[in-house]
Amino acid sequence: MAPTPPSAHNRHGAAAAVFGIPSAVMKLALLEDRVERGTPLALGAADRVLYVVTGDVEIQDRDGARMLGENQAWHGAAAPVVHARSSATLWRWELRDGASPNDGGVVKLEREVDVARAGSLMRCDRVDFPPGGVAYTHTHQGPGIRVLLHGTFRVEVEGRSTAVAPGEAWFERGPDPVYAEAGPDAPAAFVRVMVLPAALLGKSSIRYVKAEDQDRPKSQRYSVFVDALLA
Repeated sequence: MAPTPPSAHNRHGAAAAVFGIPSAVMKLALLEDRVERGTPLALGAADRVLYVVTGDVEIQDRDGARMLGENQAWHGAAAPVVHARSSATLWRWELRDGASPNDGGVVKLEREVDVARAGSLMRCDRVDFPPGGVAYTHTHQGPGIRVLLHGTFRVEVEGRSTAVAPGEAWFERGPDPVYAEAGPDAPAAFVRVMVLPAALLGKSSIRYVKAEDQDRPKSQRYSVFVDALLA
């Protein structure tokens, strides 16, 4: 969908409350990193999710080391170092309360969001659609950035329709009703990271706007990689 001006993400200012919990304005950013063998990627401390688009990597932080392959994700808040076996492409979501990321990578999208730091979680999941699959008009209980993995996709919000191509990212504020559908010729999938209330740990965040859509068969399939409380 078309980007929403930052002012719309924080309609009530920094003193606003998210689900009754005092919140602060933070930056949610999506970056793309290319990591080559022998040239590790060192990152500073931040609440982040790393998703492996291609290749294999080893992520080292204060909790140890973890190997990740394609279509796998990692969450952490400490400063990690990423090593690639040959070469790898990563999508990196970061939630920061200060400056934008300055440790390399290409910023694909960045938005200001209201976050209840003491009562929120980061969720990373993948949503797959068959050709022509539809996500009926719905809302979510928190903001997030999506990026299309493959296929074609159309997103409609507040009367505006946007076509999305592989590798392109878009932001959804949460409470805005969204209708989306995959192109008719091939399956489509996107990966997203949302910032949600901690009470939704292990629970769906979606709410259908029309009562008749609640019990209709759904074509999308979800794969949850990360569901973690903020540090």
